Amino acid sequence: MTVPAIDIEGLTKFYGDVRGVEDLDLTVPEGELFGFLGPNGAGKSTTIRLILGFLKPTEGTASVLGVPIDDREAFIDVRNDIGHIPGDPQFYDDVTGRKTLDYLASLSGDERREELLERFPVPLDRPVRGYSRGNRQKLAIVQAFMHEPRLVVMDEPTSGLDPLVQQEFYEFLREERDRGVSVFFSTHILSEVREVCDQVAIIRKGRLVAVEHIDDLLERSGKVVTVQTPDTIDIADFDFEETIDARIEPDGSLRLVISGNYDGLVDALERYDIDDLEVRETAIEDVFMHFYDAENGDESAGAREGTDDDHPVGDDSEPEDAEEVADA
Repeated sequence: MTVPAIDIEGLTKFYGDVRGVEDLDLTVPEGELFGFLGPNGAGKSTTIRLILGFLKPTEGTASVLGVPIDDREAFIDVRNDIGHIPGDPQFYDDVTGRKTLDYLASLSGDERREELLERFPVPLDRPVRGYSRGNRQKLAIVQAFMHEPRLVVMDEPTSGLDPLVQQEFYEFLREERDRGVSVFFSTHILSEVREVCDQVAIIRKGRLVAVEHIDDLLERSGKVVTVQTPDTIDIADFDFEETIDARIEPDGSLRLVISGNYDGLVDALERYDIDDLEVRETAIEDVFMHFYDAENGDESAGAREGTDDDHPVGDDSEPEDAEEVADA
């Protein structure tokens, strides 16, 4: 039986009474491009830090390439088979790109360094402090893949890349997937998910709300219908099985996302005078927003969530308590 690239069971992390992630169950198959989608503050970075052993979970566990994250000795060994692009790559500013890669190569190897530098070139003999945001990101890409990892875990990997380099990176990821490399990456960019992912997990306020194959997600996304009427709209008239989402827009129009049979919509519209009716194909954004509609209600866990990132409000750093940080 093939061992999953990542297997997460009940993974939970609280920063005091602030939820990072809670009761997360997720399996990332080997050899897939797997997206982890959610806005800033949803719990993506916390999950990545947990599965890489940078944080200790409050509850639950995970295995990476078949090794439990709480088996410290074995996990240190398996990390040589893992590449990592953090959300904000940090390098020694006074060191050149070449010496940075030399040092990292001494730790894990660099069999593919030259190949990757041809594809994602950086000014190797310039100190990293002089790098643009894009060059820092390209250096992070090279270091993550140059030692032939079996799994690469990435947090917002295209941040700072110009559109042409982004497209090159997407093509590179597809090639890596075809070579059998597993890729798990967090993003809040919906177009990235559609561009490269085989599956996507959607996280909302620290909790998993959906895991979908991209083709299935798009196939069931249906149509977006916008209705303008002089009549007062009763949203309950459009609460039928095929409705994925229904809301009244600020201009008073009705916006529906509908999948499947449209008989219910036709019957409901017969009750209204119609000024304008627009029907268009859904984008993945339309389906995604369904999971973030405020009408879904707040969770009842009683915990506060962070706002701007995956940490408590006003705190962009890791927790200060030594026990919170897993031993490297």
